Amino acid sequence: MRREELRALQAPLKAHYADEPGAAVITLSATGTLGEGVSCSVQTGRAIAEAGLHEASGGDGSLLCSGDMLLEALVACAGVTLRAVAASLEISVFSGRVRAEGDLDFRGTLGVDREAPVGFSAIRLFFELDTDADEGQLETLRKLTERYCVVYQTLVSGPALSTTFAAT
Repeated sequence: MRREELRALQAPLKAHYADEPGAAVITLSATGTLGEGVSCSVQTGRAIAEAGLHEASGGDGSLLCSGDMLLEALVACAGVTLRAVAASLEISVFSGRVRAEGDLDFRGTLGVDREAPVGFSAIRLFFELDTDADEGQLETLRKLTERYCVVYQTLVSGPALSTTFAAT
């Protein structure tokens, strides 16, 4: 997408949100249905993703791991954000790959060691870009991709979370 196309697409939204800040605040949602055994099916908008236990916690590898899905969401968001930033700054990115990897200690989630963390202790995001951008432009791409990537900022900020249980 070219800079002008992106600006034309986003200009009316930016103006609307500047005039009515409340209109910019929306609630996204996801719904899952508990499945057989230890699984949960999530409607992604395009398909149904069935998640289950990772092999390191007793799964057989046939179902998606929610930890992998979190990393996939980060990769997708960072890739889209990078493309938008590059278009906005008119930095040519001909192609590229985005990869995320994260470290988990399964002793935590399995309750083997109460001192072991539950969740990722570290996540690393890698970009391999076919571009003619110089080092300064790449640094700007990195900073702005980090700044505007929703999933990245959510992980960095640690949003307030709450849980509600209801019996039906």
